Amino acid sequence: MMRQYELVERVQRYKPDVNEALLNKAYVYAMQKHGHQKRASGDPYFSHPLEVAAILTDMHMDEATIAVALLHDTIEDTTATRQEIDELFGPDMGRLVEGLTKLKKLDLVSKKAEQAENLRKLLLAIASDVRVLLVKLADRLHNMRTLDHVPPEKRLRIAEETMDIYAPLAGRMGMQGMREELEDLAFRHINPDAYRTVTERLAEIFERNRTILTDIENALLALFAKYQIKATVKNRQKKPWSVFRKMETKALSFEQLSDIFGFRVIVDTVEECYHALGAIHTTWSMVPGRFKDYISTPKQNDYRSIHTTIVGPSRQRVELQIRTREMNRVAEYGVAAHSIYKDAGNGPNGAAHAISKDTNAYAWLRQTIEALSEGDNPEDFLENTRLELFQDQVFCFTPKGRLIALPRGATPIDFAYAVHTDVGDTCVGAKVNGRIMPLVTELKNGDEVEIIRSKAQVPPAAWESIVVTGKARSAIRRATRSAIRKQYSGLGMRILERAFERAGKPFSKDGLKPVLPRLARKDVEDVLAAVGRGELPSTDVLKAVFPDYKDERVATVVPVASRQEGWFNLRNAAGMLFHIPGRSSSRRKKSGKSGGKEAEANGALPIRGVRGDLPVRFAPEGAVPGDRIVGILQPGSGITIYPIQSPSLTAFDDQPERWIDVRWDIGEEHRERFPARISVTAINAPGSLAEISKIIADNDANIHTLSMARTAPDFTEMLFDLEVWDLKHLNRLLSQLKEDKAVSEVRRVNG
Repeated sequence: MMRQYELVERVQRYKPDVNEALLNKAYVYAMQKHGHQKRASGDPYFSHPLEVAAILTDMHMDEATIAVALLHDTIEDTTATRQEIDELFGPDMGRLVEGLTKLKKLDLVSKKAEQAENLRKLLLAIASDVRVLLVKLADRLHNMRTLDHVPPEKRLRIAEETMDIYAPLAGRMGMQGMREELEDLAFRHINPDAYRTVTERLAEIFERNRTILTDIENALLALFAKYQIKATVKNRQKKPWSVFRKMETKALSFEQLSDIFGFRVIVDTVEECYHALGAIHTTWSMVPGRFKDYISTPKQNDYRSIHTTIVGPSRQRVELQIRTREMNRVAEYGVAAHSIYKDAGNGPNGAAHAISKDTNAYAWLRQTIEALSEGDNPEDFLENTRLELFQDQVFCFTPKGRLIALPRGATPIDFAYAVHTDVGDTCVGAKVNGRIMPLVTELKNGDEVEIIRSKAQVPPAAWESIVVTGKARSAIRRATRSAIRKQYSGLGMRILERAFERAGKPFSKDGLKPVLPRLARKDVEDVLAAVGRGELPSTDVLKAVFPDYKDERVATVVPVASRQEGWFNLRNAAGMLFHIPGRSSSRRKKSGKSGGKEAEANGALPIRGVRGDLPVRFAPEGAVPGDRIVGILQPGSGITIYPIQSPSLTAFDDQPERWIDVRWDIGEEHRERFPARISVTAINAPGSLAEISKIIADNDANIHTLSMARTAPDFTEMLFDLEVWDLKHLNRLLSQLKEDKAVSEVRRVNG
């Protein structure tokens, strides 16, 4: 275990004017608080904060950060309090230590939600002071180094969390060295067999190519000496996780990998970077499409370097990175390498610093924090943050020259939402480099994108499967929820209007406001949507507004077959009951006409042109028992049945007289299938359709029609019109299709 004076000496090597008193005080306080606590390995617990502090000294951090590392577990694991730390070390130090404390008193159902809330808290703490992140990553790195002593089930969870969140977060903040070590350690625990195999193969390849690597290094050094460029050349080998991920994502074998080895050229100035590049490209041929200039256009994490691939000595493909020493330091240590702390006066214990937030890494962080204010649930936030963390970058421009950084694979929809949420919500098309292109087009570096907008546009729910950024996905979900809520709200409005009309009472939205507490709803729209979804009976709303109202209709016990007042069935629409507002069966009985008796006898209703043989059809997307459904009266052609989530219903928002209440009437004796449309994206290979058809047949569903919506070299999108028993049956079928290896995506089509 590192001694007190050894820690001070480590900091003095790079910071001669170190505040020794602060380090000594933090060392003694933390050691006393942790006392006789032990780690899972049996070592004294205090050895952990000491090792975290040692990692930070390697990154040349200031004494305040080192002190926070010594104290980071005191509030969480000892009797120490925030107030006590504030008194001893100052409020700034107390704030930093508290930012690293987990949420221990959270009453959350799922582990995922707890993980998400902890991530929220961490990012918010980082936003105020980046030292929180540096200590947290150093803490996680030491925990990963000692993970062998943790129980296996906990070990796997910690490793997966590291791979999902902390390693990508280190990468996004430019700390490539830490990212690679975290990934390597996590990979070893998540997939030990693959780790062992890849590591052994890499060692074999290195031994086999040792001479070639030396020859290439010497050839490069000789070239730079010829052009009088002062440079150092180092070969580097890809890390096991990076190799494994590339093999997995691109389905490559070891023999097909061309970039296992690379060379890093380090010079003194930016001018020499381009001088070295010119010397290399005039001596050896460049591989087309493998040149990237991250000096003129840095990555979002402030990474700067020139990347090129050449056909070098011995006709070998050689991957090169050219950068200055300062760029190399930033690439290795990220935000820790920046001069982000500027003296802001004589703060207590040297902890008061103004933070420079001009770096690209901070720009990304601020965008992430903005997502926190959008009101997403924790699980959505966690998913969206992961999406943002994992992606590599492409750089595109607005017509006015504004640079927009996006994840690789982004579409014009992602671009629109990156500009502004309103731009994304109203996007109807896009011009890429002056040409109108589909919204599914994958953007490339340097593309100029112009978004075509329409105020009448509502983002379709299908967009969620196209976009790759968390911001776009969140916004589309919110818009979809809002659109569905609007439909439910509109339906609830019509239900209440009819209920109040039947009761002979006036109806208005303003009349609902005073009774919101009685209905346990926040606003009027919540009430309308709840009625539309069937969660709140219209009679409850009526009684809340008019407490003295009494239903004067005589309640009688009637056979099940006669159903409720006003509801009727049609001969050619078995399994459904209909209700046309403003009429009831009692009125029909008083018609006194033989036609009325005849209609009553066969269960039909002869009003508004509705006959017993009136055509009833389903919308193209179909509807199945379990869906909430409505009917739209088509003059002269009959009734069309829609599921409530159908986007097509918006076309009838201004025609309430055409809406008909419909509900399912399915008895045990009813044996009829109902239509539903699904979209299946499958591998374009022989036998794929046969596999899918077999799954459908095995699940007792019937294929009515099949069409190929879109065919590509690798994948085919197929639209199936199926006949199924009910919603549960359909969902079971969708789940089994998703599990099939030939299927990439399957979803129900609405509209």
